[in-house]
Amino acid sequence: MAQTSAGTGIPSTLDASSKARLWAVVLAACAGQFLVVLDVSVVNVALPSMRRTLALSESGLQWVLNAYTLTFAGLMLLGGRAADLFGRKAVFLTGLALFTAASLAGGLAQEPWHLLAARGVQGMGAAILAPATLTLLTTSVPEGSARTKAVATWSAVGAGGGAAGGLVGGVLTDTLSWRWVLLINVPVGALVLVAAAVWLTESRETTVRRLDVPGALLVTLGLGAVAYGIVRTDTAGWTAPSALGPLFAGLAMLGLFVAVEARSHEPLVPLRLFRRRAVSSANASIFINGLATFAMWYFLSLYTQNVLHYTPLQAGFAMIPHSLSIVLGSKSAPYLMARIGDRALAVTGTAMAGLGYVWQSSVHTGGGYAATILAPGVLMALGAGLAATPLATIATATKDPGEAGLLSGLFGTGRTMGGALGLAVLSTVAAARTDGHENPAALADGYGTAFRTGAVVLAASVLFMLFALPRRTEPETVVGEVGEVGEVGEVGEVGDVEGTASEPARATE
Repeated sequence: MAQTSAGTGIPSTLDASSKARLWAVVLAACAGQFLVVLDVSVVNVALPSMRRTLALSESGLQWVLNAYTLTFAGLMLLGGRAADLFGRKAVFLTGLALFTAASLAGGLAQEPWHLLAARGVQGMGAAILAPATLTLLTTSVPEGSARTKAVATWSAVGAGGGAAGGLVGGVLTDTLSWRWVLLINVPVGALVLVAAAVWLTESRETTVRRLDVPGALLVTLGLGAVAYGIVRTDTAGWTAPSALGPLFAGLAMLGLFVAVEARSHEPLVPLRLFRRRAVSSANASIFINGLATFAMWYFLSLYTQNVLHYTPLQAGFAMIPHSLSIVLGSKSAPYLMARIGDRALAVTGTAMAGLGYVWQSSVHTGGGYAATILAPGVLMALGAGLAATPLATIATATKDPGEAGLLSGLFGTGRTMGGALGLAVLSTVAAARTDGHENPAALADGYGTAFRTGAVVLAASVLFMLFALPRRTEPETVVGEVGEVGEVGEVGEVGDVEGTASEPARATE
């Protein structure tokens, strides 16, 4: 077996020219992955500063995150298939250029809609870029230990980007401006773009024949409309046409999405996969968990700055233990899964996160760091990390290697979509509780109500998993044509921003 350099996946037996090109591939892929994952979390700490500068509303503030996550998650599988069809290098460069340009536009935004539009385009760029980062590795680095180490490096960089997001955002916002949490992407993106254009070589998958553009647009627009309708209920009420219109339109688009996928010869999401209990129950579970867990960072960032009056830098440092706890939970999960089983650990982790949410709901204006932020936050984050890995394992269960990427991509998409929709729901709950008041006591009460609602969601998830998740853990094969997405669906591992490690699939009912 070939020796590799410094554990990065570069075979030491290659000549200097080949080794340099592989180094370029690994560095480009990791840099692209770092930027994509970083931008999921880096803006959290900057949100209060963004609001003050651009006069964003409390309910509208969430769209700084949702404009990115909805387009990112909704177009992720489409971006992966585009990389196979049009070439990995071309799609990587296109996605990186779009992401970098949108970062520049967002950093220079003068109006709220400028920022939200830029974040949406950023999400589109990320959805194109992220799948290509992994396929560049899997198609360029030789199979075996070299590729395994290269992918491990890629995953570690993704986890690092997520963990560093709060701190990086705090440093940039405190020392420069919130604009630099977006502008920092510009020089880095430009440098990687030039290096990738010079050093990367082109490759494509000949078996992919078409893109399911209608499916991708329907699911993204449908979920976006539902989220917007939920947000509108805060000011207009549940019976107002301005709220019901988007809600019904979104549900109609999601229904049409299911119809399109059922009739498509090369669907974005092969619906036959959901006939398997392992796939459907685990994806439903991570979607429900995402409804609560994604919003944790959002509300903690607002609470520390708007109620406790932390600076952005202090808020970034305050949440480092939370990021490390998610990574610890996800990385220790395989050890625990071998002893108590996937289902039991998923239930235990979710219950632990739910208890953390109950504890966190006691936030108040005089809260101290240790009892009000650190302890409940670590409990929430550790539980989320413990639950995510076994759910990923169950959701990606298959004996067919051709399905592994697709199943992983479905899992990552479902989790991110759940997070975006949950942020809309919980933000609306918090805003309704404050009833327009923005003094620290009212805001703390609103954030506490959001955490209590999240605890109820996680309790429902525990009950669902107890009845729905399969008990045994063995591979399963389903007869039928596999959707051809190559390995790009592995971009589901971008969830490593929350510490999820995608372990080998091995669950069934």
